[in-house]
Amino acid sequence: MRDFSTIRKDFPILFQEVNDEPLVYLDNAATTQKPTQVLDVLRHYYETDNANVHRGVHTLAERATKDYENSREKVRAFINAKETAEVLFTRGTTTGLNWLARSYGDAFIKEGDEIVVSYMEHHSNIIPWQQLAQRKGATLRYLPLTDEGFIDMTAAQEIINEKTAIVSLAYVSNVLGVINPIEELAKLAHAQQAVMIVDGAQAAPHMTVDVQALDADFFAFSGHKMCGPTGIGVLYGKRQWLEQMEPVEFGGEMIDFVNLYDSTWKELPWKFEAGTPNIAGAIALGGAIDYLNELGMENIHRYEQELVAYVLPKLQEIEGITIYGPQDPEHHTGVIAFNLEGLHPHDVATALDMEGVAVRAGHHCAQPLMNYLNLPATARASFYFYNTKEDADRLVEAIQATKEFFKDGAI
Repeated sequence: MRDFSTIRKDFPILFQEVNDEPLVYLDNAATTQKPTQVLDVLRHYYETDNANVHRGVHTLAERATKDYENSREKVRAFINAKETAEVLFTRGTTTGLNWLARSYGDAFIKEGDEIVVSYMEHHSNIIPWQQLAQRKGATLRYLPLTDEGFIDMTAAQEIINEKTAIVSLAYVSNVLGVINPIEELAKLAHAQQAVMIVDGAQAAPHMTVDVQALDADFFAFSGHKMCGPTGIGVLYGKRQWLEQMEPVEFGGEMIDFVNLYDSTWKELPWKFEAGTPNIAGAIALGGAIDYLNELGMENIHRYEQELVAYVLPKLQEIEGITIYGPQDPEHHTGVIAFNLEGLHPHDVATALDMEGVAVRAGHHCAQPLMNYLNLPATARASFYFYNTKEDADRLVEAIQATKEFFKDGAI
C-alpha cells in the first residue's frame, strides 16, 4: 500500500496558487482531480491507438477495441458485477438514471404505481422519476429523514408498500454526508417486487462497492468523481432486466441488422451503446480504476474517515457555524455542508476562495433537500484521499478569517 502522504504529487493541478495562496481543493463531491497516471492513459490512447471500436479490422482498431472492452471488465470487477454484459458505458450518473426512467420506466411502470425516493436526492435522481410519473400516472413518494439526516427507516417500512414499483436512492448523500443502508432498503423493495436503483455517484469513488451484496437491480456512477475523465460513466443492471429493456438511443454500434422498416439489436451490453462511444474516456476510466485499486478502496475509505475525525470537531468548535448531517465523525463522510450565522453561503465561498480554499456553495442540485431543511443554500467542503490534515487546518483557518472579515457587517 502506498503512503497517502506521497500521493499528492500524482496530481499536478494541486501545486498552484489561487489568489496568491496555495490551492486547497475541497470541491471533490462536484469533481475530482486527475492523477498523471490517468492523464498518461488518455494521452497514450490518442497518440498511439486512436481508432473506432468494434468496427475495424486494422491494428489500431483492434487495439482500441481490446482496451475499451478491458476497461469494461475492470469496471465489472470494481463493483463485483456477475458479468461484463451487465456493465453499460454512459456519459455519467445522470445519463444512466435517465436511461432507466425512459427504458425500464416506460416498459414496466403503470398508472397507480408508486416510485420512492428520499428528500436527500440529487436532482438527477428526482427529475427523471417526476417525468416518468407524469407520463404514466404514477405517484412519486419521498422518504423522510431523521434530525441528523439519515433515512427514517420506520417510515420507509410503511412507505415502501405493495404499490411500490421503484425505489431509487443515493448510496451516499452529496450534501449530508450520510451512507444509506442500501442492502436493507433493497430487501424492503424486493419484498414488494419493486426494483432497487442506486445513485452511486458519491459512493463508488470513496468505498468498496459490491452490487451483488447490495442486491441492487441497477447502480449508476460517474468517472469524473473518481479520478477519471468527464463525460464517461457506468450503468450496471442485472441481466434479467437489461434483456427486457429497449435501448433509448439508436444508430450505429448497437444494431445487429437494419432492414428498410425495422431493425434488430446487438446483444448486451452493446445494444444500449449507440454511436461512437467515449472510447478515450472509457479506457481512462479503466486507468482510474487501476489507480484506485492500487491504493485500495478500503484504505481510501479509512483515510478519509481519519480526515473527517480530525476536521469535524475543529469545525464544530467554530462559533456561529451550523454543520448539516451527522455530528458524529464516525457516521459522516468527507462531504461536509455548513453555514455561518449571518453570512450567505456564496459570500462564504468567495471569501474562502480568496484564501485559496475551493469549496462549493449553493443548493448542490438538491433543492428539495434545501426546502426540507428550510435553507436557501449551504457551503460545502468535500475531501478526497489526496487532501491532508494541513488542508483541513487551512479550511478551519480560512473560515475563521472569513468570520473576522465580516464581523463588522462588511456585507
